[in-house]
Amino acid sequence: MKAFRDPTFSDRLGSSSAAKKAALDRFRAKAEDPAVAELRAARAAAAAERELRNAERAEARRIEQERQAAQKAADEIAARAEREARQIREADEMLVLEAQRKTERDARYAARKARKAG
Repeated sequence: MKAFRDPTFSDRLGSSSAAKKAALDRFRAKAEDPAVAELRAARAAAAAERELRNAERAEARRIEQERQAAQKAADEIAARAEREARQIREADEMLVLEAQRKTERDARYAARKARKAG
């Protein structure tokens, strides 16, 4: 049976560099593998499609916000026009009511004058 031998510093250094070189060779072999390249291309295509969908959604959101803003502005204009029309209508009704009251007051006055005169 062989006696146990402690590895020297240079032995440990050599085995460490050999292990690193082997790991690097395995990594390079995987990087050059066509299946890995195909998977990487598929992921890039999926990312591009995802970005396109996100851009389309953002554009649709922007268009919807513009449409809502335009609808809100149109609603505000319509409400303002309706409010102004109501105010004009109320002012006209007040003028008609005042004219009617004046006519009634004048009629009472004329009747009172006629009673006193006659």
